[in-house]
Amino acid sequence: MIGRLIAGVALLSLSSCGVDERPAHSAAPAAAAAAPSYVVAIPVPKPTPLRINRAPRALEASISQLVREFPGIAGVAVRAVDEGWTVEAGGRRPLPQQSVSKLWVAMTVLDQRDSGRLRLTDAVSLTPADLTLFHQPSAFLVRNGIWNTTVSDLLFRALTQSDNTANDRLLTLVGGPSAVRAFIERKQLGEIRFGPGERLLQAKTAGLTWDQSMSVGNTFAVMRARLDPAVRAAAMQAYIDNPPDGAAPLAIADALARLARGELLSETSTRLLISTMESSRTGRARLKAGAAPGWTLAHKTGTGQELGRRNAGFNDVGLLTAPDGRRYAVAVMIGDTQRPMRDRQQLIQAVAATVTGYRGPSIAAREEESPES
Repeated sequence: MIGRLIAGVALLSLSSCGVDERPAHSAAPAAAAAAPSYVVAIPVPKPTPLRINRAPRALEASISQLVREFPGIAGVAVRAVDEGWTVEAGGRRPLPQQSVSKLWVAMTVLDQRDSGRLRLTDAVSLTPADLTLFHQPSAFLVRNGIWNTTVSDLLFRALTQSDNTANDRLLTLVGGPSAVRAFIERKQLGEIRFGPGERLLQAKTAGLTWDQSMSVGNTFAVMRARLDPAVRAAAMQAYIDNPPDGAAPLAIADALARLARGELLSETSTRLLISTMESSRTGRARLKAGAAPGWTLAHKTGTGQELGRRNAGFNDVGLLTAPDGRRYAVAVMIGDTQRPMRDRQQLIQAVAATVTGYRGPSIAAREEESPES
């Protein structure tokens, strides 16, 4: 099956290799901690209307083939940031985001920074009451009952390590899910939902009712394993059918393209967010493993729960930038499949290889074109 996926893009893609999926738990770099805590009215120029070019037909055919041949529900969207065209296959259906939704929390944080409501250097305290579940490296720092840190550190941990506790603490700081939803609506990001937060979302997906004791050790996994299999299956199916954190890949790709063009945040916050996403340590065997040499990637992964062989949510979304400056917003989302992780990784790699193998016009060539050409 995977051989057919790779063969479908052989003319456009470069070979890729698998890399360890496990994130590295590194501290925030000094640059992130030293970032300015506010922005002094730096106006963002009004975006120049894009001249929409025709999407490359070979790219359309390759992306469509990849999605069509993958066993499960998947969606892919590619948005040329500067050229204006879009390629999508299954990109209009809302699929589970999982930790991809950390992007909208981060944007809400930086939007409030731009408006002067908070600073990256603001102190934040975490206690055992703030702990969540699954991947939360910051839980080890709440050893004496309290951990004092900053907004900047939490933002870095949430985006680069996909730390659930760091993200949910930021979510509380900005005003909860309603604040993030208000940001999404105000910026007109389209078909992007934001769920109730990590604890409630994961508990309901598993068929449980959240209790804070589940945040300790492997308590959540133990309680989930004790459930009637039929209860778990019904809860998983309900989540897949109508994910409260569902988003259309097309909407995510468009939001990332708008971010790259400076349409969502101030220039300073835009650069900070993208550079932080470039430092991500998660999903090394996803988009990053499929990108051609010389390309840079700023991205966010998302991985949902599994029940037996079934997985609900396996994603990678981000900005791919070519050596010559061409930029592409890419969203690859797998909403429901029974294929093993390696096959899921290879689908995402194949999309990255296809996009980075596309030979579009260089930045210099586009600048030389006249408006009428």
